[in-house]
Amino acid sequence: MSSNDRPQGLTDAGTPPPPEAPATIVSPEAEAGAETLRAERGGDAAPARASSRADTERTCILSGRKAPRDALIRLALGPDNMVAPDVRARAPGRGAWIGVDRATLEEAIRKGRLTKALARAFKSAVSVPADLADQIERALERATLDRLGLEARAGQLVTGSERIVDAARKGSVELLLHARDAAADGTRKLDQALRVGLGVEGSDLQGLAIPATRAILSMALGRENVVHLALVAPAAAARVSEVLGRWRGYIGLDDKP
Repeated sequence: MSSNDRPQGLTDAGTPPPPEAPATIVSPEAEAGAETLRAERGGDAAPARASSRADTERTCILSGRKAPRDALIRLALGPDNMVAPDVRARAPGRGAWIGVDRATLEEAIRKGRLTKALARAFKSAVSVPADLADQIERALERATLDRLGLEARAGQLVTGSERIVDAARKGSVELLLHARDAAADGTRKLDQALRVGLGVEGSDLQGLAIPATRAILSMALGRENVVHLALVAPAAAARVSEVLGRWRGYIGLDDKP
């Protein structure tokens, strides 16, 4: 509860009530990303901190499943009643949320279920563009690449196989990523270094594939020949995990968006 919302007045003893300790705010992306990282490392999830998730959860209009906002994809309605993806959830006005993969979405578009669900959500007639599924995928890709670029400029990620191996063996890598066209032998070498550094040799722990080629990653990061990359700061890894998880989930690389 903030100081603006705190009840004013006196206690029964006639003295002002003691000041309330400030609430601990946990961002949804940091919490969800941290849980993802702990799961990838094979560890138990830490106990949830005392904070309400009611204001961060939304319901998928197609499946009815409730999930944190950052695990879903927001759709916004333009002035011409045309639906458009708003994956960064910044567009003004009412929004509708979906939490299904691309194949499920395309089926819902084809059968008219998405149009009906959106009309109920927006309480008005809507127009669904024929390429909405493509628009969403491109927007998710852009959001992920932009996030990686920001982390690179902030010095939060490492590129270059030898530098990554060194960081991984020291246990400093929070999230290991491979380009879609990375060579299998190079990927195996880095995955093994990751397991050694985390003390989980013999497990199947490995880095995640980014659905982008080395050329695209190099352009996004402003570096040459980016085939593998590693996030070395927990907060940065959580931010990347959130956006990359939605992208991978949408195109069917993960069990859920």
